[in-house]
Amino acid sequence: MMDKILTKFSASELARLIATKEVSPVDVMRGYLDRIERYDSDLNSYITICKDDALEEAKKAEKAVMDGEVLGPLHGLPLGVKDQFETKGVLTTASSKILANYVPNEDATIVARAKEAGAILLGKLNMSPFVAGGGDYLSRDKPPRNPWNFDRDPGSSSHGSGIAIAASLCSIAFGEDTGGSIRGPAALNGIVGLRPTWGRVSRHGLLLFCWSMDVGGPMTRTVEDTALVMNAIAGYDPKDSLTSKLPVPDYTKCLTTDVRGLRVGLLMEFMEPGFTSEEVRKSIMDAVSQLEGMGVIVEEVSLPMLLEIGDVRPAISESDGAFVQRKWIVSNPKDFGKSALKGTLVGSMIPNYILEKAARMRALLRREWAHLLCKYDFLISPTTLTEASKIHDYTDKITTRDQAEYRFGGRRTPVPPAALAGTPAITVPCGFSKEGLPIGLQIIGGHFREDSVIKLAYAYEQETKWHTMRPILDEVRI
Repeated sequence: MMDKILTKFSASELARLIATKEVSPVDVMRGYLDRIERYDSDLNSYITICKDDALEEAKKAEKAVMDGEVLGPLHGLPLGVKDQFETKGVLTTASSKILANYVPNEDATIVARAKEAGAILLGKLNMSPFVAGGGDYLSRDKPPRNPWNFDRDPGSSSHGSGIAIAASLCSIAFGEDTGGSIRGPAALNGIVGLRPTWGRVSRHGLLLFCWSMDVGGPMTRTVEDTALVMNAIAGYDPKDSLTSKLPVPDYTKCLTTDVRGLRVGLLMEFMEPGFTSEEVRKSIMDAVSQLEGMGVIVEEVSLPMLLEIGDVRPAISESDGAFVQRKWIVSNPKDFGKSALKGTLVGSMIPNYILEKAARMRALLRREWAHLLCKYDFLISPTTLTEASKIHDYTDKITTRDQAEYRFGGRRTPVPPAALAGTPAITVPCGFSKEGLPIGLQIIGGHFREDSVIKLAYAYEQETKWHTMRPILDEVRI
């Protein structure tokens, strides 16, 4: 019975069931732990599971319900946290051997705020070592797997969060997005993922890779869940001087379906045959038709510099990463994953003139991005150009086109521009390929307009049923 509840209901629905005493927080936690035991040996979404502490906190949550206490909006919801966020008394490894024994004495602000709202830490979720991406994992013999097809990649670097939500192994999750690490895995695993505006969510306690781009955000089953979590985590933090003091709206009040008259620009650089798969293009055009049927005005737009921007993100992030990780690259080079090591070494050798050019390109993109978002309320695109690729060994040799696309296909990708510009972007499910693999629609808004982005995403979601579909793990497991 509990298994059906966990796979059927969203976090928002589960929170209502807990608050009305229809389900017990203890039973919910045990249900998730049972699912983790059954499926995560194949999926590999977790690095650390806080079984005893989670059950103890669930008992406290149950007592609070029975005693009639005032409950937080996330009360009793099991939370999975990307292992890049510090958690008090719990291992925080960034999926790296270098931090294999690191136990922080304080929660990251995003975790602390979720707990204050009633969430219970269930465990720490898998990720690429130091968010390097590229198929390197702390345990190379057990790569993370896409719950829709265990032979397919779940994306990076917040793949543990994407897997856990899609497979119903936690109720809500946190990811981190440098150049697409929330949105990519969310799309490939068929869930919702929001990259907030840079400065909207505190980064205190986040193990940074790229100072000017990293931001944490929610990965959830539905847009309503995202709004609920954003209410808990957004806002100024005195421990992070770069967070904005702008007022935080009630994101759940944005959950309306009246979007008539909104203007949307479809970024055509990410719709070109040969770069974007036919099935992705079809799903996006179907989504466009759906939006138009809802009264949204959609126009094709072009920003040619997007074709040149692919190398800007890695130039900036790899050089930032090399600076952040310089002490470890000197003292523990053998404990880096292969792709993390390569990226850090390359980043340390990028000449100043390249970084200067990247900075100019980024400034130009921000200006052009702002111009487009003055003309249009939103920009949309595919979240990824293809469905999930096959899992590959990340070796030095490239012998097939598939491997080449896996290694180098990211140079034209829809997710870095919003990261470079610092604007919010959300991905929502918008279809499936013929092989049953999820496809995502990316919706981008202006600075600090998460409320608007959530509104359009919710309205679209309510007109479709993609978000209600679940992977049947017993049919796809190895």
